Amino acid sequence: MASSAAVDVSQFDHTPYYCEENAYFLCKNLCANGMAQPDGSDLYIIFISNDKKQIALWHQKASKFTDGLVLWDYHVICVQRKTDSSIVVWDLDSALQFPSPLAFYVSETTRPWFQLFPEYQRFFRIVHASIFLRHFASDRRHMKEPDGTWQAQPPANDPIVAEDGTVHNLNEYMDIKAADAVENVDDGVINTVHSEKLGVVIKQDQLEKFFTHVT
Repeated sequence: MASSAAVDVSQFDHTPYYCEENAYFLCKNLCANGMAQPDGSDLYIIFISNDKKQIALWHQKASKFTDGLVLWDYHVICVQRKTDSSIVVWDLDSALQFPSPLAFYVSETTRPWFQLFPEYQRFFRIVHASIFLRHFASDRRHMKEPDGTWQAQPPANDPIVAEDGTVHNLNEYMDIKAADAVENVDDGVINTVHSEKLGVVIKQDQLEKFFTHVT
């Protein structure tokens, strides 16, 4: 069950259909307001997708259905491993408690018992937030039609530019393939997440194992 340590979601900026920017600024705010480590060392950004760019997630605010089902091409959330070893998910697009314990969030949002064809299985790219905040960039080109009009109104803030001046690399994070997923979480996988720009792609059944092994 969800814990009682809910946070008022309205204190965080949220722009529908821009989950990557929502997660980016959420991490920055958590670090700035003392709810996370100042350097983001206890935070992780997770991109969820697959080869088909079709993933089913439940309890999403954008849904038109009572169960909150949405078929996203990708989704982005923030996971925090707190100093007391509890693990919570911060998802500004979710209708669940904010934040939610990881096990509860995964159960309610992905419904593991719901049978999916293999090509629709979800895969998770885990990136350490302290690395992500330095390297991520998006000029929002993925949200423009060929004629230049917006598919959805963009955030009011300026587009995110990486420390090295890169203006767009969202496509690199979104590029999630089953063939890239590691078979098992070990110390090498954890070290890669803590050192590499694009982290590691894992299978859903390895997600909780990763966070219980992080120190």
